[in-house]
Amino acid sequence: MDFDLTDEQRRVVSEVRAFGQRRLGWSDVRQWQRDSGVPDEVVKEFVELDFGEYGVVHRRNHVDYDIFAQTLVLEELARCAGAVLPFSNDFLNLQIMEEFAGSDQFEFVRASYQEEGRLAFALAISEPEGGSDTMGMRTSARTVDGRIVLDGVKTFVNNGEYAPYLLVGAIDRDEEPGRYPALSFWLVPRDLEGITVYPVQKIGQSILPFSTCVFENVELDERYRLHGRHGGFPQLFHLFEIGRLFSCATALGLAQAAMEDAVAYARARTAFGTQIANFQQIEQMLTDMEVKLDAMRGFVYKCAWSQEQGRQDRLSAALMKRFVPNAATEVASDAMQILGGRGYTREERVSSIWQDCRGFQIAEGTDQIMVYIAAPLIMKKYEQGASGE
Repeated sequence: MDFDLTDEQRRVVSEVRAFGQRRLGWSDVRQWQRDSGVPDEVVKEFVELDFGEYGVVHRRNHVDYDIFAQTLVLEELARCAGAVLPFSNDFLNLQIMEEFAGSDQFEFVRASYQEEGRLAFALAISEPEGGSDTMGMRTSARTVDGRIVLDGVKTFVNNGEYAPYLLVGAIDRDEEPGRYPALSFWLVPRDLEGITVYPVQKIGQSILPFSTCVFENVELDERYRLHGRHGGFPQLFHLFEIGRLFSCATALGLAQAAMEDAVAYARARTAFGTQIANFQQIEQMLTDMEVKLDAMRGFVYKCAWSQEQGRQDRLSAALMKRFVPNAATEVASDAMQILGGRGYTREERVSSIWQDCRGFQIAEGTDQIMVYIAAPLIMKKYEQGASGE
């Protein structure tokens, strides 16, 4: 399969690269990691970038998102920054909001994002006891004495302490469950009585402030309920596959940044009278790193292309998520090794790249959950013949 980029796609990547050169220098990124956030003027400038005909940031003149273009943008952002930025979450959260909200509700969110560069809401789906088992969700909305009440706990809520609204996924106890539990979404003001939010301390992806949100007898207004298309859990699972693609695109960009740092250091560092790039062990490490990068890019681009064509290939998405974050972590680890002691310091970005990549082996479904998803699909594929056709 040929994934050579078109001239327009290359222009999109060049636009992001120019933005990265202006705004994503390592000294700035390191400060954002300490501050747990990107400055307003930076996110605003990104949202205003000219992506031409491609629906990367949803504007009024774009009917649909361009998944492949978004993938390229996220890969290049991560390569430039050497860190996880909030835009991959923004892209996914906007798509979830649009899928489940009415047009009036989404227009409010879209307009504020385009104007400010910030999402007006934080997505609250994951639960402490749920992990990847989303259908095991315990947070619920139910009618009690004529009042709609929300109870439960959500965790790993990106920007939950700061966003004015929380987009909460909850089981609707007033609806009879069918094949799947009845899923409802609520755009809840964060300052409602009964909501408590506190930070989650992580070892990586520190630009993204995560939090746990506790809902205790929170009274909801029916106006908070999203009233658009209701695909329920099956549609949410499809959107999660897009989230896995975006995570893998980011991991790929991070690994590419680590590779570039390792090559630059191997060229510049001398030992025993020669560049360390001439040492056979370093040559082997760089070769294996490049093999992994090439394989990662093939997985990511294939999955992006399938999504863009409207094909829901769960097996490819699971295999990609199983392979890419692990391979990215290995590339970052080898880059640290090539840099030696410097690679283990905070002065070099490869150490934080390793931490950020490692988080993707957990986020959006762990490596082990991908096996749980993929194995039955592999069995089904080969029941249809050795070629899977």
